[in-house]
This record gives sequence, structure tokens and C-alpha cells, in this order.
Amino acid sequence: MSIRFASLGSGSKGNSTIIDDGETCLLIDLGFSIKDAIRRLTRLEIHPTEIDAILVTHEHADHCHGVAAFARKFGTPVHLTHGTYQRDSMGQLPKLNCFNCHASFQLGSFNVVPITVPHDAKEPCQFVLSSGLLTIGILTDLGHITPYVREAYKHCDALLLECNHDLEMLAKGPYPPRLKQRVGGDYGHLNNQQAAELLDTIDLERLHTLVISHISEQNNEPELALAAIKGHLENWTGNLVLANQNDGLSWIKISA
Repeated sequence: MSIRFASLGSGSKGNSTIIDDGETCLLIDLGFSIKDAIRRLTRLEIHPTEIDAILVTHEHADHCHGVAAFARKFGTPVHLTHGTYQRDSMGQLPKLNCFNCHASFQLGSFNVVPITVPHDAKEPCQFVLSSGLLTIGILTDLGHITPYVREAYKHCDALLLECNHDLEMLAKGPYPPRLKQRVGGDYGHLNNQQAAELLDTIDLERLHTLVISHISEQNNEPELALAAIKGHLENWTGNLVLANQNDGLSWIKISA
């Protein structure tokens, strides 16, 4: 069996990941306008009606801006935590499903495990998704790696991992002090070194593909993120790629 996945775009201006095992096709987040989302899906040769459901990690605009409009236009089911659902901004959703972030659930052919994370949102989570023998982890938008997170992402065949900022670039960058504290704090975003250190406890023999994600355009450079990550991947022969803001990431296939 196999799973393919791609990124519609990744960064502070919008995020969305698509995962497809041939039976079920899911979007994780949709931080783009409906027009932009359709354009990005078209690039991946996906029609919006092929999306079986949208999973939402949290309520920040770069992850949920287009969710409600897309769901209403195409009748797409939306799955999120009670804390993430914002009735005032999202309005009535035709197929709304609020899940318990401490319990796994089945969504089509995928087993979905929500992972609670430290982030400055109301009830944020990330996801580990499995179909058959294959597992994909999505891990962005968290300020530090908790023991629970470390354990949850040990055994992935593919991992999309946040490398949001370089500490020195953030410190010297244009953000005001309060925003720097927020981004670099325990409930903000992972820096390159934090992301790299997570790899020390991951089963690298199993990991096929690692995607560096959610790279800040202001406070990071792809080369810095790559250097930090490669420092913890000695002798690893897997596929290391970056998802960017404008072009996302083309389809990648993993097989059991």
C-alpha cells in the first residue's frame, strides 16, 4: 500500500497539507482564501470535491482562513476541537465535527490521533495519521517539545516538522519585543535547534521522508534550517525536503 502527501503552502501567510491513500483524501488546515486554495489544489491535480474532510489544528488565520468558505461551497466535513471552533468567525458549518483531542478516531481509511501541543491558541493540536502500516506525522505551531510530543512522533514513515525561526535572526530581526517573545516563547513556535533535537529520539530507520515546514520568511533561512536538521541526521539516507510558502511541496509517495 502507499500514501501520498503534498503541501499547498507552508508559512506565516497560509498553511495546508493534503494526504491521500487512494481511498480517503484529507486536508490538514486551510489557511488560504477559497480562490487561492482552488488554484493550489489545481496545481496538484485535485478537484475540491475530491477532499473528503478538513482537519483543523487551531484557529489562527494562517491555518483556518479558508476552512469555512470551502466547507460551505463544497459541503466538506470539518473536524476540529471544541476550543478551535469559532462560531462568530466561522459561522454555521454544514458538516461540523468537534472531536476530543485526547482520543483517536477513524476518518475514512485513516486513523487520526490528535496530539495536544503548547501553543497560544484555545485548544490546539497536531496530528499523527495512519493508514494500514504507514504513519504520517504533522508537527508545527508549538513552542517547545513536551515528553508527550516526543513519544507520539517516534515512529513515523513521514514527518512534516516546523523549523520556524533561527534564534539569532529572530533576536536581530524587525519584530517588536513583544512579538519576539511570543514567537520564541514556550507557547510560540519551534526554532531550528528545537526541531533538530527532536530527531534524536525518532526512529530514523523507519523515517522515509522529513519535510521542513513553517519556515519564517522574516526570521529564518532555508539554509540555516537545513544545516541544523542535517546535524542530527548523520548516516540517515531518507528524503529531506522543504515546504515553502508560495509553492508548497509537490506530491511525495511513501510505500509499505
